[in-house]
Formats: sequence, C-alpha cells, structure tokens
Amino acid sequence: MRVLVVEDEPYLAEAIRDGLRLAAIAADVAGDGDTALELLDVNAYDIAVLDRDVPGPSGDEVARHIVASGSGMPILMLTAADRLDDKASGFGLGADDYLTKPFEMRELVLRLRALDRRRAHSRPPVREIAGLRLDPFRREVHRDGHYVALTRKQFAVLDVLMAAEGGVVSAEALLERAWDENADPFTNAVRITVSALRKRLGEPWVIATVPGVGYRIDTGTGGGDRGADRGGGAEVGGGGARG
Repeated sequence: MRVLVVEDEPYLAEAIRDGLRLAAIAADVAGDGDTALELLDVNAYDIAVLDRDVPGPSGDEVARHIVASGSGMPILMLTAADRLDDKASGFGLGADDYLTKPFEMRELVLRLRALDRRRAHSRPPVREIAGLRLDPFRREVHRDGHYVALTRKQFAVLDVLMAAEGGVVSAEALLERAWDENADPFTNAVRITVSALRKRLGEPWVIATVPGVGYRIDTGTGGGDRGADRGGGAEVGGGGARG
C-alpha cells in the first residue's frame, strides 16, 4: 500500500511516515496543499491522509480535487478539530474516515488497512496463490502451510506481486508501490529484495523473472527460474531499468 500524507507539522509528518513504514506501508509526505496536488498528479496512491489545515490549498480543497478526479481514492481526514460539525463537513467533502489528533499510530494503521480492504472489497483480505498465503493484517506469510519469516520490505514486495495474480509487475512498479518517492530509481534494491525474497520462500522458486519486463508469481507447478534474478533485465540500477 502507498499513501499520501498531507501534514504541515514536520515532526508529526515524519513520525507518521516512519510509523507507516514500520507497518510496511509506503508513505509520501506533503507539507502543503500545492505539493499534495503535484504529488497526486504524478503518483498513484491507494489512500490520502489529509490534515485539513495546511498552507496553500487546504486539505478540504485537496479532498475536493481527489473526489473530482473520479479515482475513488479513499480519504482519511486527520485533524485536531473534534466537533461533530467539523466531522460532518469533512464527510460531506468526501472523506471516508476521520481521526482526531492526538492519536495512536496503531489506530491509524488499522484504519488505513480497513480503508484499503473496503477499497478493494472484491479482493479477499487474505491473498492466496501458488501455495502462498499472505495475511496483510497479521503480516504473516505461509507457503504450503509453513510460516515464512519476511522483512518488512520483502513482505511489501510479495504483497504487490500476489495482488497481480500472476501478472507481470515491472521493477519500476515495485519501486513505486513498495518503496516511496525517496527511493533512488537507479538502485539495485528491487533486484536484491526480490532475490532475497525468492530464497526465503524456498524451492521450487515461485517468483519468476520475465527478462526485460519484470517479475511475477509463477502459478504453474515448476516455480520460478532459480537464476532468474541474474541478468534478467528487470532490475532498476546499474544504469537504470533495461528493457
């Protein structure tokens, strides 16, 4: 999951971003409305977390922009205003949820997970494909009934790959969905993480590389190509993605 956090208090914004990353949620931060609108124009987000009182276009105006775009992106209003009238006006603008400051990071994460689940209501909360079972709420992965311990980044990458249901996901798309805007587009992080994830999941390899295109979950019986992470042309780094 990738979210946009619009918050003008630097320390709070940083704390939210770091807390979400610990929960395997990529977060980009905008300190004002203009930056938020720019980020919305160039990136695809799953959810927007909006402080209503930010410089430039307000959080309310950003919410109107999101609703008018027709993207269906859920909006969580994050504000110190706790009066019922304030909440009513926020919901009237198109907000899907409301969280009043101060709040517990765990509650924010739970609310974001719930919004993401409702956004993709046709998708089961627990993903299952090719013998893999991924529970995003418990942050657990099992293969053929056996628990597999993953790092936060490995979990996020696997989540994106499993959501594609066997479709190919480019390294650039993985970088966008499992990392955030601060990720270096020339890094080898995607290749290294996929390689480590493949080994964690064990043989037969279930993550296949499509040379020059990207990665996918192999839904066949043979698993992924054992050496597919070497020279497959799907990596980001060493001069950029090769295609």
